Amino acid sequence: MTLFLKIFLWFWLAMATIVGVVFLVNWSTQSEPLARQWQTFVGEAMNVNSQTAVQIYENEGVEGLELYLKRLNGRQRINSVGLFDRQGNRIGGSLDVRETGDLFDRGFNSSEPQFHRLPDKTFAASTVNLSDGTKLLYMLELKRFQAPAFFTNRLLLQILAVVLTAGLVCYALASYLTSPIRKLGKATRDIAAGDLSVRVGPELSNRRDELAHLASDFDEMAERIESLIESEKRLTRDISHELRSPLARMKVALELLRGRSNGESDTLITRIDTESDRLNELISQILTLSKLETGSEEFSRSDLNLKSILESLIADADFEARARDRSVETVKIEGLRMIGNEQLVRQAFDNVLRNAVLYTEQGTRVEVSMEREGTEAVVTIEDHGPGVPEEEIDSLFKPFYRIGEARDRKSGGTGLGLAIAQRAVRSHNGSITARNTGNGLAVTIRLPVSEARSASPAVVTTA
Repeated sequence: MTLFLKIFLWFWLAMATIVGVVFLVNWSTQSEPLARQWQTFVGEAMNVNSQTAVQIYENEGVEGLELYLKRLNGRQRINSVGLFDRQGNRIGGSLDVRETGDLFDRGFNSSEPQFHRLPDKTFAASTVNLSDGTKLLYMLELKRFQAPAFFTNRLLLQILAVVLTAGLVCYALASYLTSPIRKLGKATRDIAAGDLSVRVGPELSNRRDELAHLASDFDEMAERIESLIESEKRLTRDISHELRSPLARMKVALELLRGRSNGESDTLITRIDTESDRLNELISQILTLSKLETGSEEFSRSDLNLKSILESLIADADFEARARDRSVETVKIEGLRMIGNEQLVRQAFDNVLRNAVLYTEQGTRVEVSMEREGTEAVVTIEDHGPGVPEEEIDSLFKPFYRIGEARDRKSGGTGLGLAIAQRAVRSHNGSITARNTGNGLAVTIRLPVSEARSASPAVVTTA
């Protein structure tokens, strides 16, 4: 789950919970106060109505009283009305006092309105005095008061409106908080892809919070990285010029010296020439490894015929191997193509092939195969040598790493071949691994292939 979605959902859930709790608390705490307010309102209305009923009774008699009480019976919440004397005789109205329980006695004995509640209705009673001091009891039968239902359509609509509004606010807030993070993430990916000029500060110039400070720190880091990479490029160019130029002059000097040699120093001259070649090759490999690790150079890419490249390398390697009583043989090669840099791909294959030729036993062969698995070309190069200790296989591709003290020294290797092969393969979004087979070491290279295939069929030979 993304940070944006987490912030959005948590804020929205928090606001929705708060709204729900507020409505619930409001509903649960107002039911009783509403009932008391209703009783107060009914009591005041009874006082007014009872006084009016008594005045009409004294002025117009029972006939006028009945007309007035009949009009009251037509009101929405009043079922029936009655006016009673102390002996329980109904003076007017239609209310049946038998259903009121002890309300009649309580009403006459209290100066405040009294109530008697039943499941479906409520009776109310209040005393009133005639002009001569006679006390009468004014009684009402009312529809039972019900506190308003909590979940009404109106309330649900209100809650929905509040939750949706809260959702919009939370969405805007989450977007505001995570927008700089998304921009930083994109800038990080751009830098990883090689665009060192990307900056995020200008896009966040209107912010003054911690994320703006983070963007500023990111820009400083990007500038520092760009400066270091530029320094690396300059260093690479300087090394190439400053080291290779003296080596070239040394080679010329050695050839001149060889022409003037009396024969006694030929061995030393040959030795110096050999070490000079090794030094030149080492410098070349270090420069290549540096370019691959730092990405300090853009390599051109084109459509490559992997079958053609691999077959030419196998032919060269086999020619050199036969001079050492070894051979390089093709087991199976499918016609596959990919988009990449031919020099790097060729160097990766060649380094692994030469390493296999060096360590396969005399009289044995190095077996090479290439086939398609899904969207990948899988190249396997297997020798018949001593193999590698299992605990050291992962270290095979480290620069200058030697499996055993004398392994590369004896062969004259620099420990950079497989490291360069790994970086070259990775620069093409591929992978390279090694494993012991029991009869030697097998190195597997996986590279993404394009859909276009070579027209030629797979080749299976035994050289």
